Amino acid sequence: MSQHFLLSPAAKTLSLVKVMRMSDEEARAAFRKIRWTETDGEPVCPECGGLDAYDLKTRQVYKCKACHKQFSITSGTIFASRKLAVRDILATIAVFINGAKGYSALQLSRDLSVDYKTAFVMLHKVREAIQLARDEGALSGDVAVDGAYFGGYVKPANNRADRKDRRLAANQSGKRQSVIVARETNGRTMTHVASTEAAGVAFVAANVKHGSTVHADEASHWDKLAAYFPIKRINHQEAYSKDGACTNAAESFFSRLRRAEIGIHHRIAGEYLDAYAVEMAWREDCRREANGNQYAMVVSAVAVAPKSGRLCGYWQRRA
Repeated sequence: MSQHFLLSPAAKTLSLVKVMRMSDEEARAAFRKIRWTETDGEPVCPECGGLDAYDLKTRQVYKCKACHKQFSITSGTIFASRKLAVRDILATIAVFINGAKGYSALQLSRDLSVDYKTAFVMLHKVREAIQLARDEGALSGDVAVDGAYFGGYVKPANNRADRKDRRLAANQSGKRQSVIVARETNGRTMTHVASTEAAGVAFVAANVKHGSTVHADEASHWDKLAAYFPIKRINHQEAYSKDGACTNAAESFFSRLRRAEIGIHHRIAGEYLDAYAVEMAWREDCRREANGNQYAMVVSAVAVAPKSGRLCGYWQRRA
């Protein structure tokens, strides 16, 4: 029997111990080389693009000789105006990567001994950077599409006759929304959050290349996709794969997102559901990458992501 990838040495190339043992200067040097790759770590002014800057000895900032603006190694990035050391940011990304089903802000606040608010914003900034770095472009080939409801909470009834249909508006708290997923066979995953699963028709039509074969279940709203694509339907009451029709790729994504909601985060507000959906799509797409490669990808995404309009001043209600 072949060994599972996550159990193999190839999957474990990131050393959290090594990251945590970095000195502040080593962490800053590592971040500089990732952010300013073209200049081999030499600072570039985010205001004017000037390459000539000098290091202020009194504070960990640079001053551009061209425009005389002061900037740090995170200025203009998603972690602009940070208060934590760069090493703590790199450690946050490392523990985030190793959480196969996600990583909660409460656990991070304990691990790094920081306030919950700090941990919450840091993790959401990492998710935002991942979202900005994701590959764009239409999906193609065989694409599985499906939708499922996440967020909010309806207490399950014990008796079948008393169980509530969570798809009905009467049994929803207002925070519960549908995540629609479109996923290539052995390829990329794209997600969309809407109030109903039926809204996924327009999303799929706009993000799947014409000529691709779409696989969907027998929900009636997917009937409209036949006007755009060759479509294969699967009745899940009969089978999960039949006559070449299969949505297991989409169901695999939902399984990961469901386990993240129930087992890690417990409650996901509708306002942030899109961020968690993108995170889980990225984890699904990169599940065969070594965790060291995943770490490099996310640090690179953080280094180039612009200042967050959604999370800057979040707790001060300035966002």
